Amino acid sequence: MIHFISDLHLSPQSPGVTALFLNYLDGPAGQVDALYILGDLFDAWVGDDDLADPYHDGIVAALQRRHAGGLRTFLQHGNRDFLLGRNFAAAAGIVLLPDPHVLSLPEGQFVLSHGDALCTDDAEYMAFRRQVRDPQWQAAFLARPLSERRALAAQMRAASEANKRSKTAYQMDLNPQETDDFLRAHGYATFIHGHTHQPATHAHMVDGIHVERWVLADWHEDRSEVLVWNDATLSRLSLT
Repeated sequence: MIHFISDLHLSPQSPGVTALFLNYLDGPAGQVDALYILGDLFDAWVGDDDLADPYHDGIVAALQRRHAGGLRTFLQHGNRDFLLGRNFAAAAGIVLLPDPHVLSLPEGQFVLSHGDALCTDDAEYMAFRRQVRDPQWQAAFLARPLSERRALAAQMRAASEANKRSKTAYQMDLNPQETDDFLRAHGYATFIHGHTHQPATHAHMVDGIHVERWVLADWHEDRSEVLVWNDATLSRLSLT
């Protein structure tokens, strides 16, 4: 059995969601073979040297305990935690995946992504994404003092929330043509992604082929879920 989750946006300011995630790791996660986290596990990540922070250390320790218990955990970067690096992965016992990633199983074929790269109608966000994914920009950012990076991350989060209020839902969703091209390029595999915070199951008809797209739910203290693959079908499991 496999679980898929995304958009937990963990932070010290979200103790309820943090507790849900820790309870999930101690409970349901122990019954599955693999866990795929498709971006934005954290609300922000300013560099692996922030691992010493007590809050981050607690999350990492919980992931490592579950890894030691046999759970295989995989993670893609999101638009908030794109600086998660090898030191984090080693400490947490997880494997960092490229975006997109094709998951081939005997019973099915899936393509996994955070999803933000297909939100091409939001030109402002796409320009920001190109900037922060540039290795030179990342190196310059990581060279700044940790305290300065934390302050800059807080500013970027505040600006992002303010910008959302001026954008339409269409702008912030996946572009339909880009999505169909993506499905075509990945062999019409079932597409699983997060980012939009609009959990739903969509049916696409691409070149006469029916393709499913499953959008993962973002987590809140009173609403959280995982997508479950039981070797035959996908289904949603509420944790609250």
